[in-house]
Amino acid sequence: MASTVWKGYISFGLISVPIRLYVAAREHHISFNQLHSVCGTRIRQQLYCPHCERVVERDEIVKGYPVDKENYVQVTNEELRALEAQSSETMEIVQFVKLPDVDPLYFQTSYFSVAEDPGRRAYSLIRKGMEDLNVGAIAKITLHQREQIVMIRPWENGLVLHTLYYPEEIRAVAEFENQPEVSVQKSEVELAEQFMKQLTDTFHPEKLKDEYEARVEQLIESKQGEAPAPAKQSKRKLAPVIDLMEALKKSMAEHGHEESRVATRAESAPQKKPPQRAAAAAHKRKKAS
Repeated sequence: MASTVWKGYISFGLISVPIRLYVAAREHHISFNQLHSVCGTRIRQQLYCPHCERVVERDEIVKGYPVDKENYVQVTNEELRALEAQSSETMEIVQFVKLPDVDPLYFQTSYFSVAEDPGRRAYSLIRKGMEDLNVGAIAKITLHQREQIVMIRPWENGLVLHTLYYPEEIRAVAEFENQPEVSVQKSEVELAEQFMKQLTDTFHPEKLKDEYEARVEQLIESKQGEAPAPAKQSKRKLAPVIDLMEALKKSMAEHGHEESRVATRAESAPQKKPPQRAAAAAHKRKKAS
């Protein structure tokens, strides 16, 4: 079972909906441990105090805010908990916004919300209303000892929450903001849009695969003698495009050829036989009928 990240109420006027929050997504990648190259033993990281000149246990660690290079103000977890706002238990909706008005740049972490039994009807009411109006709800919540702004929005059968960055957390990058405006010809824009339409399709996240991770897995299996070593990947050598029109025309032609090759491979590919279990079950049902 998934572990609950937060338990409390969504407050909407005089309506209170008891819910639980669960992390909606986690980064997945192959991780490696650090080993001593001489003996192959895993390296252990220790907490070391240079003043006492000894290794420190975790129960000896406290929080400290630096006031200068050498001095810190110590703060305990109990002192921080005493300062938690009402949003530690109640998530009050402060306003509704049109979903396209919130730029994805502000999105931080996503959570699934699940209504407790007494609040299912009110939960469904809020979800249906937001869905019909195509709006999201802005609220405050205290998570991990920090008050955060969240946007609640309908998704599939429920409500999902996205913690949002505060405006001051969005970095100001001068190189991005001061990019010069460069003029392009109308014919170039039209051809680029034509190519974009050629590449436009329905979003299918299940088709997106981490090919690098698959090659790393194959490398690990090859070192165990369970698979051949993966082929070294060649990298394309790219250079700035001089003639945009010519580059777009070639891109469209190559994409058309690639689509044709994919379709040909799909037509000529042999049909996969159903797994033995599925085939046996189908035969059993047919015999029974």
